[in-house]
Amino acid sequence: MAKEDEKKESGTWKDFFWNPRTHELLGRTASSWGLILLFYLVFYTFLAGVFCLTMYVMLLTLDDYQPTWQDRLATPGMMIRPKGEALEIIYDLKSTETWESYVQALDSFLKPYNNSQQAVNNDDCTPDQFNIQEDSGNVRNNPKRSCRFNRTTLEDCSGITDRLYGYQEGKPCILIKLNRVIGMKPGKDGQSPYVTCGAKKEDAESIGEIAYFPPNGTFNLMYYPYYGMKAQVNYSQPLVAVKFMNISFNTDVNVECKINSNTITEFSERDKFAGRVSFKLRINT
Repeated sequence: MAKEDEKKESGTWKDFFWNPRTHELLGRTASSWGLILLFYLVFYTFLAGVFCLTMYVMLLTLDDYQPTWQDRLATPGMMIRPKGEALEIIYDLKSTETWESYVQALDSFLKPYNNSQQAVNNDDCTPDQFNIQEDSGNVRNNPKRSCRFNRTTLEDCSGITDRLYGYQEGKPCILIKLNRVIGMKPGKDGQSPYVTCGAKKEDAESIGEIAYFPPNGTFNLMYYPYYGMKAQVNYSQPLVAVKFMNISFNTDVNVECKINSNTITEFSERDKFAGRVSFKLRINT
């Protein structure tokens, strides 16, 4: 009986996979399989068509030159160069290899700001006023001109008069830039935003004198508003250089730099890079 039951079960399984009497494969005839495959083909073709149509309609609403929808930042982000590892700039005066990478990073970053290249790509603009370049209805005023930011504007921190940016003598230069935000006007009434840097309370006596380039650490209004990468292909972000003239050696100095503007009154506690940046500076002797 056991062998007969096994044969019966084996035959049932084989018949389910392929039944030669009814010509069914896995319980379905060829016509049944054809109908179900046709159904899924039509169904998924319809879904793909709906998806493509939705994407096409959505793309029609997009602008190649600026976002159709964007969260307007009340306070732009801020970053430094060189940024080092984890926003820490630590080096030894007597060990050239510890600060060579910072000098090389600044050289590379400032290369597009060379006066000769700026003269070719960008225009002289009127300082202390916005560089407004509006479109004429549906006719785009593109490409829009960009204002020159000459490397020599950074003076002692330009890498021209001092190719080592003060690192070899313990008076390092740090470059500060605001993140690009399309359409942002970070100031009004002809008052340009400016940068101030200081030490955290516990390090207040260690930071020493700070020099700013351009004078007063300003981001001139003529570099704003920014119209986007496609509209302003040669746009050069304005920079502020901060030089620490007599910072204490062999000491961790926690520095915070922030933007000051008559259009920016509040700083978010959630975003530590909104309108400010903090970094650690240590120079060993």
